[in-house]
Amino acid sequence: MSILEGKRGVIFGVANKRSIAWAIAQAWQQAGATLAFTYQGDRLKKQVEQLTSTLDPETRLLPCDVSSDEDISRVFTEVKDQFGRLDLVLHSVAFAPREALENDFLSTDRESFRIAHDISAYSLVAIAREAAPLMAEGGSILSMTYYGSEKVVPRYNVMGVAKAALEASTRYLAYDLGPKKIRVNCISAGPVNTLAARGISGFTSMLRHYEDHAPLRRNVVPDELGATGVFLASDGAAAITGQVVYVDCGYQIMGM
Repeated sequence: MSILEGKRGVIFGVANKRSIAWAIAQAWQQAGATLAFTYQGDRLKKQVEQLTSTLDPETRLLPCDVSSDEDISRVFTEVKDQFGRLDLVLHSVAFAPREALENDFLSTDRESFRIAHDISAYSLVAIAREAAPLMAEGGSILSMTYYGSEKVVPRYNVMGVAKAALEASTRYLAYDLGPKKIRVNCISAGPVNTLAARGISGFTSMLRHYEDHAPLRRNVVPDELGATGVFLASDGAAAITGQVVYVDCGYQIMGM
């Protein structure tokens, strides 16, 4: 029997085949889970349709702008109609205006700060609030973060501050939802060549730096993130909640 057999999940954040969300979604599906996917806008809909066509042909695609409480509520109403209940949620959503990632952090304007926190952190709270009533038998909510939440990564800027808020939100959600047997955790991935990552100035140098300094002397690959996602979604992680799990070839432990 597959480790996630009978589990039902919804995925937020697939943009293309390089998305971390896609790596985890594939791993969940291969482990037996039945999934629904959200997308934002017609351009991303086509990308997600092409990808999910390789999975179950009955896979449901749902439009969602995570800055809209109404959109999020509608997604979970449709998930309830389709699945009846829910076991898994993947939140792999982050955004900051480009100029906030190109200039120094001191230059971050109020609106860029608001947008980064709304999309990258508050959306997890809004999604968890709607998901919880469907997780009557417990469940696992998983989000994606990055080391820039705790240490300065030049040009990561306001996104690092938003990821810190995301990690703190994970802990408070884990506390609130623990009595319902709903676990909330983050994966902190090392740099992966995704569409979002390419928007960070100096990303190629970051990849080389990790290869030179991580204990394993390499970068993480998507399949490894997928495997961690399966573990955290499974009953094997039943006692793990409120945690940030580093999947970065050991880079986080280094001081120099």
